[in-house]
Amino acid sequence: MPEFKYAQGRILDSVRFISEELKEFEEEYSGTSKNDYENDRKLQKLIDRTVENILTALIEVCGTYLTEKGIYSDSYAAALRKCGQELGLSEKEQESLASLAVQRNRLAHRYLNFRYQAIQYFSEKRGLVAKILDLLLRQEN
Repeated sequence: MPEFKYAQGRILDSVRFISEELKEFEEEYSGTSKNDYENDRKLQKLIDRTVENILTALIEVCGTYLTEKGIYSDSYAAALRKCGQELGLSEKEQESLASLAVQRNRLAHRYLNFRYQAIQYFSEKRGLVAKILDLLLRQEN
């Protein structure tokens, strides 16, 4: 029987997808003011969906990475935190990653009072997202 490797190639595919979505966020949405966000429903949906896609894919890629290493996590936040730990991030960076799971949930479940705050938090932490993507790519290569 051939050796099974969980989700062969999945990490690279997901990292590419996240990178493309990050680029779109940078080019199209990173400079959006709170006023523009709140007053343009279509723009709101585009930004929310782009950030939600990035965070959902990040959670998935971290979960895949941990699964390949035989590490269990029981929540999205734990998966992001443990992945950051495995990749050598500081405790502060690990906690910031774990907090991104909360922001993803705010967007996915449409917590109306917190969506803009979720976008802002993501915007502040997008450098950390890029850092973890780079570390994951190095592990895969």
